[in-house]
Amino acid sequence: MALARWLCLILALLSGLAVSGFPRNPSRLLRAVDGIEVYSTKVNCKVTSRFAHNVVTTRAVNHANTAKEVSFDVELPKTAFITNFTLTIDGVTYPGNVKEKEVAKKQYEKAVSQGKTAGLVKASGRKLEKFTVSVNVAAGSKVTFELTYEELLKRHKGKYEMYLKVQPKQLVKHFEITVDIFEPQGISTLDAEASFITNDLLGSALTKSFSGKKGHVSFKPSLDQQRSCPTCTDSLLKGDFIITYDVNRESPANVQIVNGYFVHFFAPQGLPVVPKSVVFVIDVSGSMYGRKMEQTKDALLKILEDVKQDDYLNFILFSGDVTTWKDSLVPATPENIQEARKFVMDIHDRGMTNINDALLRGISMLNKAREEHTVPERSTSIIIMLTDGDANVGESRPEKIQENVRNAIGGKFPLYNLGFGNNLNYNFLENMALENHGLARRIYEDSDASLQLQGFYEEVANPLLTGVEAEYPQNAILDLTQNSYQHFYDGSEIVVAGRLADEDMNSFKAAVKGHGAINDLTFTEEVDMKEMEKALQEQDYIFGDYIERLWAYLTIEQLLEKRKNAWGEEKENLTAQALELSLKYHFVTPLTSMVVTKPEDNENQTAIANKPGEGPLDAEVIPSMAYLTSYQGPKTPYYYVDGDPHFIIQIPEKDDAICFNIDEDPGTVLRLIQDPVTGLTVNGQIIGEKRGSSDSQNRRTYFGKLGIASAQMDFRIEVTPENIILWNGDSLSTFSWLDTVMVTQDGLSVMINRKKSMVVSFGDGVAFVVVLHQVWKKEPAHHDFLGFYVVDSRGMSAQTHGLLGQFFHPFDFQVSDVHPGSDPTKPDATMVVKNHQLTVTRGSQKDYRKDISVGRNVACWFVHNNGQGLIDGIHRDYIVPSLF
Repeated sequence: MALARWLCLILALLSGLAVSGFPRNPSRLLRAVDGIEVYSTKVNCKVTSRFAHNVVTTRAVNHANTAKEVSFDVELPKTAFITNFTLTIDGVTYPGNVKEKEVAKKQYEKAVSQGKTAGLVKASGRKLEKFTVSVNVAAGSKVTFELTYEELLKRHKGKYEMYLKVQPKQLVKHFEITVDIFEPQGISTLDAEASFITNDLLGSALTKSFSGKKGHVSFKPSLDQQRSCPTCTDSLLKGDFIITYDVNRESPANVQIVNGYFVHFFAPQGLPVVPKSVVFVIDVSGSMYGRKMEQTKDALLKILEDVKQDDYLNFILFSGDVTTWKDSLVPATPENIQEARKFVMDIHDRGMTNINDALLRGISMLNKAREEHTVPERSTSIIIMLTDGDANVGESRPEKIQENVRNAIGGKFPLYNLGFGNNLNYNFLENMALENHGLARRIYEDSDASLQLQGFYEEVANPLLTGVEAEYPQNAILDLTQNSYQHFYDGSEIVVAGRLADEDMNSFKAAVKGHGAINDLTFTEEVDMKEMEKALQEQDYIFGDYIERLWAYLTIEQLLEKRKNAWGEEKENLTAQALELSLKYHFVTPLTSMVVTKPEDNENQTAIANKPGEGPLDAEVIPSMAYLTSYQGPKTPYYYVDGDPHFIIQIPEKDDAICFNIDEDPGTVLRLIQDPVTGLTVNGQIIGEKRGSSDSQNRRTYFGKLGIASAQMDFRIEVTPENIILWNGDSLSTFSWLDTVMVTQDGLSVMINRKKSMVVSFGDGVAFVVVLHQVWKKEPAHHDFLGFYVVDSRGMSAQTHGLLGQFFHPFDFQVSDVHPGSDPTKPDATMVVKNHQLTVTRGSQKDYRKDISVGRNVACWFVHNNGQGLIDGIHRDYIVPSLF
C-alpha cells in the first residue's frame, strides 16, 4: 500500500458482508441474504485542514430465527485510527469503549459465548493493515453499525488523495458517499474518479464542487446505476473511488490556533531542486529471478531518464558478493546515463543475499564523496536499497546489520528500504530505515511493480530543502511534535503541532529554517492572536476540536515509530505515553481495541461520553496573518524613487532634500544604479495606468518591475507586484509577496516581509528596500506598483552612477531668492547646483518605508523638466534596453 495515501476508506462495510457458515446467494441480493439484509450504507467524510473525521453507517436486519455472526474485514491506511464503533439495536444505541487489547478481546469472547450482540474492533497486526469488525446479530434484531475513524491526510506528489475502496458485493437500496472539505488556505483543485464505472454513468451519480475554502463531493448511485447490466442483480460497484485535491499555496506556511493548540503546515514552492548523490543498492540474488528482476530493471531504466544533470549516482549489486558499477559516484552526464542504462540492462540474478556488505559499501561511497568534496557542497545524499529476501550470507543478524548501518551513516543522510514481495523481514527493513531518518515501502508482486518503484523514486527525486528546522517562541510551547527533518521534498508537506503554554499571548511566531540549493532560507509566519480570535467568532468549523485531535494523532503516531527501535525502560515509557493518549482520545492503535457489548440489564448500560450540542460550536479558522518588522535603515543619508515616479535625494548636511520626476512611456527601462567596481546594477521598468490618458502631460506612470543584479556573484533579482524571482547563475527560486522568508548566502541577504516590503543587503554597506503598493482590486485606473529605497550606500564605489547612483557622492547646492510661485502654497526659488542655475519649487513627497499605507511627508525642492540641470546629461541617457 502506498504510504499515507488513504483517507476515507469505506471499511469492510463496503468490502462485503460475510455471514459465518452460509454461502452468498446472488439471486436474492435485494432480499435477505441467509436471513441478513443490508439495506443502507452511507459514508460521511469531513476534512478540516487535512484532518479527516469519517463516519461509516450501515443498517441491517436479521430475519432468521437464530443469532448470526457477521464479519466485516477491511484494509485500512497504515495511519488511520478508528475512534468509535456503536451499535444501535432496535432503536437503542450502545457505544464502544477503547481498552487495552487483551481486556477488550476477553470481554468480546464472553459476550459472543452468551449469544449477545457484540462488536470488536481490533488492530490486526502491528502494521495497521487490516481492521476487523465482528458482530453477532441476535435473531429478529435490526442493527445499525456506525464506525468512526480519523486520519491526517498527508500530501503526496502535490495532492491530498482520498482513496475509497468500494465493494458492497450486492445492490444496496440506499448507497451514498459524501465528502465535505474545509481548507482555510482555500481549495485550488478538486477531482473525483471511479475505476469501476464509465464516465457517463459516473457523471450522473456524482456531484463535485469547490469554492473558496469549501469543497463537496457526493456519489449516490441509484439501484439501476449499481447493476452490472440492465437485468442483472449483481453490483458493478467494485473498485476504487478516488478524490484528489490541493490547497492554495500563496504562502509557504500556514499556522492555525484553536483552544490552546496549534498546527503549522509548511510546503514552499518555486525553490530550485537541491542536487543529490544517490546510490541504488539492488538485490540480484537468485530469488529475484524472472519477473521481479525484469520489473526492477524496467523501473531503473525509467528512473535514469528522470535523474537530473546536477545529480551524482552509482549502482551497487549484491548477491553472495557485492559489485559496483563505478568505484565512486559519477555525475549524471548524458554519457554516464547512457553507460548506466547498458549496465542496468545487463543485470542478471545470481547467488545469495549479502545485505550488510552492500549497504556499508554504498554508505562508504557517499561519505567519501562528501569528505573529498567531489560532490557540490550544497547537495544531499540518499541511499535506496531494494531487496526481496533476508540476509543469508556474511553478517546476517538483523540487529547487527542495523547497528553497522546506523554507525556508518551517523545521522548524515536517509536510508530508504524497499521490500519486494512478502518473503522478507519487513519489520527489519522498516526499523533500519526509520532509525536512519528514512522509511520503508513494500513493493507488491503485481503487474504494476515497476510503476510502484518509479513512484517511490519520484517522491524523493526533488529535495528542495535540507536540514529543515521549525522554531517557535522559547518557553511558549509544550508537547511539540517532530519539528526537524533532514529533507523537504517537492510535493510533500511538513506538519508540526503543539500546545501553547500561555493561551493569553498576543502573538505567535513560527519560523522554518532550511538549506536550499543556492542559499539558506528562513520562512517566518506570525499570528495575531486577537485577529485569530475575531475570525473564530465569525465562522464555524466542520468539527471544532480538530487541532487538538490532530496533535494527539501526530504524537501517538510518532511515539509508536520511536517505540519500534527502543529497548527496555525507554520502550516501556514510550508505550505508556502512547497508550495513555490512545485511551484519552479514543484511538484504536496497535496497543488498544474497542468493544461494544449489549448489557444484560439496564443497570449495566455504559454511559455515552459524547454529548453533542453541550457547548457552542467552534468557529472557522482563517489563514494566519504574518507580520515582520520592516528594515530600519540609517537615518542619513538615503535616496529613493516612489510613486509617479518621484525621485527624492536627501542631503543630510543641508537637512533638506531635492526631488524630480521622470516622464517616460510605459515599458521604458531606466538605469537607477550602476557601479562598475562592485558589479551592482539596479534598473526599473515603467508601467502606466490601466486606461491610457490622452493627456501626456497629466498621465501617471510608476515602476512596475525592478531588476537588481550582482555581476560578481552572478546573482539577479526580478521584483514585480506579483512575485520575486531569484537567479543564482541558472538556478531559479520564486517567492510571492504572501511569503515571509529570509534568503541568505555569503555576502547576500534577501528578506521578504509579507505584503509589505523586501530588503536586499550586499555585505556590510549596501542595503536596498523595495516597497509593495497594492491598490484596490477593482480600482479602474491604477496598477499595483513598487517603490525603491537606497538606505545604505556606504559600500558603493566612487564610480557609481545612474539616476539615483550619481547622488551617492557628496555634492553641494545653494537655494536663494525664495518667492511666491504660481501656486501660493508652493513657493519658487533659485537653485545653483552642478554649475547650473535652476528655478525650483517647494513641495513634498511621500516616504513609505515605515508606513506603506499613509507614508511620511518629506519636504523637498522640486527640479522641473525631468531633473534637467540636476542630473548628469539628460534623462534619456539613462534609458537601457532591458531589465538586466
